[in-house]
Amino acid sequence: MPVITSGLNINSSDFKENFSCYEEKIKILRERQTFVVHGGRDKSIERHLARGKVMVRDRIDYVVDENSSFLELSTLAGFGQYDGSAPGAGIVTGIGLVHGQPCMFIANDATVKGGSLLPASIKKHIRAQEIALENELPTIYLVDSGGAFLPLQDEVFPDRDHFGGTFYHQARMSAAGLPQISVVLGGCTAGGAYVPALSDEVIIVKGIGRIFLGGPPIVKAALNEVIDAEDLGGADVHTLESGVADYIAYDELEAYAKVRSIVENLNSPLNLTGSDHSVKPPNYSPDELGGVISADSRIPFDVKEIIARILDGSEFQEWKPRYGPSIICGTGRLHGYPIGVIGNNGIIFSEAALKATHFIEMCNQRNIPLLFLQNTTGYMVGKDAEARGIAKDGAKMVSAVANSTVPKYTVLIGGSYGAGNYGMCGRGFRPRFLFSWPNARIATMSADTAETVLVDIRLGGLKAKTTSKKEIEELKSEVREQYEVQSDPYYATSRIWDDGLIEPAQTRDVLGLCLALSARQESPEPNFRVFRM
Repeated sequence: MPVITSGLNINSSDFKENFSCYEEKIKILRERQTFVVHGGRDKSIERHLARGKVMVRDRIDYVVDENSSFLELSTLAGFGQYDGSAPGAGIVTGIGLVHGQPCMFIANDATVKGGSLLPASIKKHIRAQEIALENELPTIYLVDSGGAFLPLQDEVFPDRDHFGGTFYHQARMSAAGLPQISVVLGGCTAGGAYVPALSDEVIIVKGIGRIFLGGPPIVKAALNEVIDAEDLGGADVHTLESGVADYIAYDELEAYAKVRSIVENLNSPLNLTGSDHSVKPPNYSPDELGGVISADSRIPFDVKEIIARILDGSEFQEWKPRYGPSIICGTGRLHGYPIGVIGNNGIIFSEAALKATHFIEMCNQRNIPLLFLQNTTGYMVGKDAEARGIAKDGAKMVSAVANSTVPKYTVLIGGSYGAGNYGMCGRGFRPRFLFSWPNARIATMSADTAETVLVDIRLGGLKAKTTSKKEIEELKSEVREQYEVQSDPYYATSRIWDDGLIEPAQTRDVLGLCLALSARQESPEPNFRVFRM
């Protein structure tokens, strides 16, 4: 297979400037991740530990295989929201190996608002369930939650993707034959009681685990009955009388040993088996990726330099290299798994859209998963572009992405603007996983463009004659600030528009795990024929 020859000079001043700029971005990312991993406020952590409880990520560490990787998802969910008081949205989700079996983990962090579920918590919870369902993963719930965050009840209770959505997904996952195991490590109150109740098997830890639809305060208010929490819904009640829980554990470590034993005996053919091809590292180090990305986002960079540092052996069979060059298409392998790559080199012209459409159809025919590397301002505009049919050509690409049945993965490596986000398999087009780099920007348009457009609209309206230069400058500043804030990658990841911010150097290994998950599943029947565009 052809090998990409990098044209990057790692000793050049441009490379060094880019790399230095990106190192600063990585430093900020790590600092913010460290803040989240710390958990809630110090006093909350002290109370948690004083009860003999284990911190949430340590809980996961006790369950997953020793020396194995854990892919944490949406680490920075809730960032900048809730007055900064909800790191990680109070819940940890991710994929880890238990006896070699990949499992989804959904674990409450009781040091953050007592494990109560905020809007971002529920969105993160549901997203993890969606991933588990699509990738056929057993799910382990580590439950320690006070239920819905009542001050925001209108944002967490009634709508389709609110708290009820977690029950809906649990029921759907069960119907799909996916094992679900709950470990009750604290409160399971009100709606939270249904997490274990809808699980296949439930472990409850004596002394700290409690399950009840209505806690002691509600029982007193409703029935004037005074009862202790342990007597109302503790381990003895649910393992001896109600049968809501299946196993009692006398401390957390015993509970985690029981979880591992259950997973070991699932008799599920879902273990990661690895690809049937030898894995070759790229010819160029992934650590160089920070030097590829331009320090100035307005300066383009060649997506093939990215591909060369992700694919096995930097081998890439580029397809139609002379046609529609603003999109790069081709096939290679990543950690031994076949992959079709579609990457942006700027604006998407008609030719590039048709090229991508044809390539997507071929990959579906051949059952090759697709990787989208997004860095585009969107589809071309203007008289010539419209006359050549950019709208219909872009629509073909969008339709092909929407109807593609092979696993799709997306990484935002730069700009993700306008309909380019859609055609390159943004969140709305259901990629199995979508990750962003810390330099990513996502919005309807760039701040520069938005500033010009909205000022022109204002000046073209009824208020044009009465608009002063000062007002125009204020409008420009307001628009720019809005777009700069809302296109920031941390704004996006906080709202779970991606599955997490990752460092460029981690991309190859993260995608390798994602491909391994889909490789365990039966191949879909192709429903595409190939139309030459």
